Amino acid sequence: MNIRSYLAASTLLLTYTACNSVYAQDETDALRFSYLQPQGTARSMGIGGALGALGGDFTSLSVNPAGLGVYRRSEFTFTPSLKLNSATGTYQGQAMDDNITRFNINNLGVVFTSSQKGQRYERSKWKSTSFGFGINRLADFSSNASYGGFNNTSSGSEVFSIDANQYPQDVNNSNAAGTPAYLGYQSYLLDTFNGSYIPVVDYQAGTNQLRTITQKGGISELAVSLGGNYEEKLMMGATIGIPVVRYIREINYEEKDATNNPNNFFESFKYSESLTTRGSGVNLKLGFIYKPVEALRIGASIHTPTYMSLKDELNKNIVTNTENFKNVLGVGGSPVTRVDAPLNVYEYSLVTPWRTVLSAAGIFGKYGFLSVDYEYVNYASSRFIFDAQDRSLQSSINQTIKNTYKGASNLRVGLEGRIDMISVRVGFGYYGSPYKTYAVNADRLEFSAGLGFRTDSWFIDLGFINSSSQMQEQPYSLDPTAPGYANVIVPTATIKNNFNNAALTFGVKF
Repeated sequence: MNIRSYLAASTLLLTYTACNSVYAQDETDALRFSYLQPQGTARSMGIGGALGALGGDFTSLSVNPAGLGVYRRSEFTFTPSLKLNSATGTYQGQAMDDNITRFNINNLGVVFTSSQKGQRYERSKWKSTSFGFGINRLADFSSNASYGGFNNTSSGSEVFSIDANQYPQDVNNSNAAGTPAYLGYQSYLLDTFNGSYIPVVDYQAGTNQLRTITQKGGISELAVSLGGNYEEKLMMGATIGIPVVRYIREINYEEKDATNNPNNFFESFKYSESLTTRGSGVNLKLGFIYKPVEALRIGASIHTPTYMSLKDELNKNIVTNTENFKNVLGVGGSPVTRVDAPLNVYEYSLVTPWRTVLSAAGIFGKYGFLSVDYEYVNYASSRFIFDAQDRSLQSSINQTIKNTYKGASNLRVGLEGRIDMISVRVGFGYYGSPYKTYAVNADRLEFSAGLGFRTDSWFIDLGFINSSSQMQEQPYSLDPTAPGYANVIVPTATIKNNFNNAALTFGVKF
């Protein structure tokens, strides 16, 4: 496959300065699949995910598997959830609102517990042993965003022009059909002048620009875990995690002539890109929880890197309306031209960072608890593994990952109060910025709440999380080293995201 064809047209789609990506296989893809926020049971959501030292919840299999040592009875849980996300994109002083609603399964799992009783409990040092397997949702990619407005300082058509002038051999080369040079020239978006390729778009007269981004999918982990309780003091556990990745992104960028002149060779162009990433991986999680006194639990866990095998499928096309330009060229026909790039498929591997979680929980008897988790992730340690012929690109991107990211600290705090069979929960989460530069504001805050009702044989929990983030991006990227582009201005858009996740867990003890 032609790796330049695969990546080049995406220069129209500049990377976000937060936790999303618009290139294929670049540093922000590495971040997307490494930036995890467990969204398992409604109980864990209600306390902000701070359950590393608590256990007794199926989500702990993906956080600290030593939590299996807390179980005394077998348990089945099922958690459907509803995502309600909204975004406001502001560009050139104009704001656009967008939203998305999606249904997911956050958790489905079962824990089988063998617990000693009576005299056997008194004699045995191992008080209980539990085996669990099922799925936990670790990340959700669902989001919609749109922005647009009037611009007379630059045009996205110049991406195609710059590429054509740098690689003129590609404009008529069907083997380079995915490159901006080919797409721009074959769609009549480019004209020739004094041996150069120039856009038919007169950006100084002004164009109306619009960009839309739709993302969906997530990471769900199949967890297979074993844990036990030693003398009611030390709980230990291990999980083999098999994360399954599904990511779908559709991006459309459109420009329309703002002059309404029917004879200037340009009415509009629309570039579309669709990317689907699927794959799976494997990791190991080890953890312990220690109870120095009955009212205090201290926990720690370590997560090995996840070794992922991924497959990308990329579709691209451009549709132009160049008015009477074809007639001037003597080509004739409809003013509308569509050019489709061939489907590009690429398989590669990704290694995500180590993770360390330190936890503590204060237990207030039968009245509730206060729990805190501290997590450290070195995002700079992610790395791609490409085919042998693409090793130079692999080295370049992996170096960019090291130059762009750093280690980040995450803090989760949860509080639960109980009155008889009813529990009330609140939680807070802080996810530190993974970026080295302080110019990128990528910290993320989460606030959560929940309710629970439990009997001896069944329970039901409701959890809700709200989080917000802000990112900046440009609708296209122009190489400032290209002749004539040192001072060309590409406006920046600001996207404010608001994420809401409501979940309901149904559980049965047996």
